[in-house]
Amino acid sequence: MGRARRAVVGVCAVAVLVPAAAGGCAGPGDGGRGDSRDDARGAGAAERGGSSEGGVPGARGVRLIGDGSTAWTGAQPRQPRVRRLADGEKPPQFVVFSWDGAGEVGDGLFEHFREVGRKYDAAMTYFLSGIYLLPESKRSLYQAPGHAPGASDIGLLSDAHIKETVEQVRGAWLDGSEIGTHFNGHFCGPTGVASWSKEEWKSEIAQAKRFVQRWKTHTGRHDAEPLPFDYDKELTGARTPCLEGRDNLRAAARELGWRYDTSGVSQQVWPAKKDGLWDLSMQLVPYPGSDREELTMDYNFKVNPLTTAANAEARMRDGLLAGFERAYEGNRAPLIVGNHFETWHDGAYMRAIEETVKEVCPRKDVRCVSFRQLADWLDAQDPGTLRKLRRLEVGQAPEEGWGRYL
Repeated sequence: MGRARRAVVGVCAVAVLVPAAAGGCAGPGDGGRGDSRDDARGAGAAERGGSSEGGVPGARGVRLIGDGSTAWTGAQPRQPRVRRLADGEKPPQFVVFSWDGAGEVGDGLFEHFREVGRKYDAAMTYFLSGIYLLPESKRSLYQAPGHAPGASDIGLLSDAHIKETVEQVRGAWLDGSEIGTHFNGHFCGPTGVASWSKEEWKSEIAQAKRFVQRWKTHTGRHDAEPLPFDYDKELTGARTPCLEGRDNLRAAARELGWRYDTSGVSQQVWPAKKDGLWDLSMQLVPYPGSDREELTMDYNFKVNPLTTAANAEARMRDGLLAGFERAYEGNRAPLIVGNHFETWHDGAYMRAIEETVKEVCPRKDVRCVSFRQLADWLDAQDPGTLRKLRRLEVGQAPEEGWGRYL
């Protein structure tokens, strides 16, 4: 299939066509611009207590956790200040770029998009698959609900790629981005995550966390730097494999104190809470060259029957930009985008995402943020303001203008 990752991650078991597109795929997301510097990236970021490299064991201000795989290193750098909208203030345009199953397999895509994020002031969300930090020799430690020990529908990474993934995850967090989870074995279909109970989801989550929190023990790399965060506190949201099983996942996540879920399909309207979590689902945007819409995920553009190798890059880029403009000039609903580190159609979707970041993140009043940063902003707003925002339909700007409407 053209890349080493093909042997690592597999592909989705679900392919839903337009217009009611859904799905999502297996796989090895913002800071504000605008006029207000109160919300600029890096404002008020805490100093890192003497460690400039993300948690050197023994350094001042670093507290190792467990076996030293993770550490408390202080407040995360490069986080924007959050404030409530003033009366009559036009809301910013949020955009979230997110990556399912984020891992590094030697192709440099993880590092490349971190560089893109730094260049264009875009925090992102990386949904790490927990078993990507579990060596093949230890695969039997993973026990997916309803499956034999060590079973997984995606492959595990080599020892060298585990090392690279840890380095990229560490760097992404220090960049200001978020580390979420894509769980572990990526089981789709009737015997997969859609069949899991709340308690089975809790087991899967506990294992995903444990593989991150004990990667040093599992790999034997005890002299390596820790990941610079407490994963119990860092992990506040996720996207389920193939967008399946989210009802019981939300029930488990609510009890675990999570803040959001992004496992569904939505229109471009302002989000609300479901079961106590912000529903930050991906959205349907115009599919160029048709009167249909497609889900804001690379995989779904790929399986759309109107997509070809020749038009793949333009169709996804122009579709995302059309969705962005519809929100930016309309109701200002956050645009949620999902991706994978894959080179489908010779990297067409990677180029489409990068072109979209370059185009939208520097725009006035646009904030390219992580899911957690978006949840922070939503939590800070007046509930009445959010209710008014949710009354606006797709692409609908207030007729009387934002100053009077809010």
